[in-house]
Amino acid sequence: MHEVLLMDVFFNPDKIPHNLSYGLLVSIILIIISLLLRKSLQLVPKGFQNFFEVIVDAILKLAEDNIGHKWGRAFFPLLGTMFIFILFSNFMGLVPGFASATANVNTNAAMAIPVFFIYQFYGFRVHGIGYIKHFLGPIRSLPALPLMIMIFFTEVMSHLARPVTLTVRLFGNMIAKHLILLVLAIILPMIAPCFVLGIGIITCLVQSLVFTLLSTLYLAGAIEEAH
Repeated sequence: MHEVLLMDVFFNPDKIPHNLSYGLLVSIILIIISLLLRKSLQLVPKGFQNFFEVIVDAILKLAEDNIGHKWGRAFFPLLGTMFIFILFSNFMGLVPGFASATANVNTNAAMAIPVFFIYQFYGFRVHGIGYIKHFLGPIRSLPALPLMIMIFFTEVMSHLARPVTLTVRLFGNMIAKHLILLVLAIILPMIAPCFVLGIGIITCLVQSLVFTLLSTLYLAGAIEEAH
């Protein structure tokens, strides 16, 4: 049985799952906001322009500090888009009658898996076949061949686990946030709402940042020289 939500009025949850309908809704909202902001850009930002400029500056600084100026700006559109989409999707779950698209493993996997393939692609693009050195550990002499092989398979498994951990971490935190907020609202309906909402906002912001930060570090690790 599906949870009855506001979007069920427009979409049949048996045919279009909640994560897809609310993901599309967030995308449409962001596109509309972007078009409106583009038409009303000001030298002195106000309102939504100021809010989005803070986000843009923060994510750009995060990318440049960890990946470098050149590649940081190259990957910024990817990282900035993911952060804003995840943030708004998380916040949507705080609105009564709405759900978080990120409270579903399919939505999160749709972001985590491309990140995995992108940083592997750019690792080979920047270093060529030398990118394999990232998987061999610090010792690369013939007597240490067995250790190199063991480190190689360990690193491969570690890299394969990255999209899984990115997906499950965001999914688990969004589900846990939803359940905790629901329980607290039932137990303390007159006292908890503001406290509960504050916890929810912090959780949404932190999980958006964590997903983006880990993606940034994976990209940085693929681009940097192996030591």
